Amino acid sequence: GFTAEELLKENPGLTYDDFLLLPGHIYFSPADVSTTTRLSRNIRIKCPFVSSPMDTVSEAQLAIAMALQGGIGMIHYNCSIEEQADMVRKVKTYKNGFINHPLTLGVTATVKDVRQIKQTRGFSGIPITESGKIGSKILGMVCTRDIDFVGDDDLCVTEVMTRDLIVAKEGCTLSQANELMKSSKKGKLPIVNASGHLVALISRTDLVKNRDFPNCSVDKTSKQLLCGASIGTRESDLDRMKALAAENVDIVVIDSAQGDSTFQADMIRHIKANYPQIDVVGGNVVTARQAAHLIEAGADALRVGMGVGSICTTQEVMACGRPQAVSVYQVSRFARQFDIPCIADGGIRSPGHIMKAISMGASAVMMGSMLAGTHEAPGDWFYRDGIRMKKYRGMGSKEAMEKGSSTRYLMSSKDTIRVEQGVAGAVADKGSLHNFLPHLHMCLRQALQDVGIKSVAEHHIGVENGAVKFEKRTPAAQTEGRVHTVQHVQSTGFGGP
Repeated sequence: GFTAEELLKENPGLTYDDFLLLPGHIYFSPADVSTTTRLSRNIRIKCPFVSSPMDTVSEAQLAIAMALQGGIGMIHYNCSIEEQADMVRKVKTYKNGFINHPLTLGVTATVKDVRQIKQTRGFSGIPITESGKIGSKILGMVCTRDIDFVGDDDLCVTEVMTRDLIVAKEGCTLSQANELMKSSKKGKLPIVNASGHLVALISRTDLVKNRDFPNCSVDKTSKQLLCGASIGTRESDLDRMKALAAENVDIVVIDSAQGDSTFQADMIRHIKANYPQIDVVGGNVVTARQAAHLIEAGADALRVGMGVGSICTTQEVMACGRPQAVSVYQVSRFARQFDIPCIADGGIRSPGHIMKAISMGASAVMMGSMLAGTHEAPGDWFYRDGIRMKKYRGMGSKEAMEKGSSTRYLMSSKDTIRVEQGVAGAVADKGSLHNFLPHLHMCLRQALQDVGIKSVAEHHIGVENGAVKFEKRTPAAQTEGRVHTVQHVQSTGFGGP
């Protein structure tokens, strides 16, 4: 076999279909394989899966599912600032540890107020305090069971609230608070100081989510789900960035088809200067020279790929880009010198491509079409030839550009001629992401097992030192490796025959 470096010399225009990994010695089970990886300089996730910031892929529901399954979602910005900020808020408030700023009501609030909160915010376990704010003495709690059979909306909450409360004392650990909530069988547990003033709250639903999704991607401090979002490089994106930061977004992607620009470098510097707690993904890039400029500007990760997505036509229209496997290898090898992770974006058509992207040096893979047909992706279902489908479009397509995505191609609103760099289409139903992503995760684990590697980090080291070997695939070999000489193949629906 070949080392990765030798493989690239033999076939400089390498794509994922052009090579295979040679098997290694298996001495462990797939359950022993760790897929924990670095998404960026400061963020680690347990599954190296990232959703692409596209308006037919990544909105709140999909981002929540991605984070619960150990990956992360990147909310698109082909919408108003308020709409994007609201989507980030939904992800960040879906799961909590200590809720340090819970919604509270005062003694003058009514049953109508509680019902309105239930309708608009989706919950009703609300602390009642003397001042109606956190930091004052807690008097009781109001939840759904307290108002279910109350006919008078104008009735004061003090008439229906539960006064006999079980509370935890300030200074307790999250584990201690959770144990108290388990034993008390309560839905909400207030955290109070020595004076009986409310300082925080924890919720049973968050405890259940933590049990049901052990791999979920969460912030170390708040225990909220990790969430990313994309922005452009226009003046208006400064306001967008401010709004996203106010919603505690964890990471932002500077969304540009060609990321090596002074506009992007300036935006990265602005974010790192004003919001140092937020990691920044620069891109897209396909060469070491492009990567160097963004790393110098302060990027915490790089997004690699140009014109390789299933709905992208950049390489055809602009004659600019690079085959994806060689792009990931060259950029990752350069970025490794600066300890900057790379995200392989585009060209993922099967579970095997995920393994190949990681083999070329990527720390994570960004997927669009692979996720677009899931139940959690935005869009309505329709039927074509008896197959249930959802619309999927490139951000360079005419439809998406008319909605505002032309900024990612460095076009201004004054440009009368817009050059399309993508198409619109449809993808088949893939089922729920909660079934699809665990399938991809197990495929990756078994792929690493076949190579005789127990972790993503170990695999990167093995590729770098030449321990992991590769083999070239001729066109005939590619045909041989696919399903052949049979008819009426029943598809799994999970990216393979």
